Amino acid sequence: MIAQSPEITVLGLGCLLLLAHILLGAHYKTRQFGVNWNMGARDESLPPLDPVAGRLERAKANILETFPIAIVALLGVAVTGKGTDTTAIAAWVWLGARVVYLPLYWAGVPKLRTPVWAVSLGALLVLLGVLIGG
Repeated sequence: MIAQSPEITVLGLGCLLLLAHILLGAHYKTRQFGVNWNMGARDESLPPLDPVAGRLERAKANILETFPIAIVALLGVAVTGKGTDTTAIAAWVWLGARVVYLPLYWAGVPKLRTPVWAVSLGALLVLLGVLIGG
């Protein structure tokens, strides 16, 4: 049996985090617009989202912007055999920062979420550097 790399484990957990973003956002939108809206065709124009639902929608959009990069970086390092202690640490740092980012955005904490996002981006850059540069 082949041991699973930390990068693949983080990728799987990242998928669960993305699902959390999707489900939390849907929950708050459904609270605002109702179950009939959620189960309907959603063709009607809607008023602006409440502040919390809006923040969760923007947090989801934010992870969707960088998650494809994370997939390529994490999967690329794993399948090319370039995984090291450094890439494992970078993978966990990326995931940890993304986990911290969600409640910060959800709660509307100003300013702190940007450095947390920057940490996650830095971790992705480390992974990409190893993937591209060796």
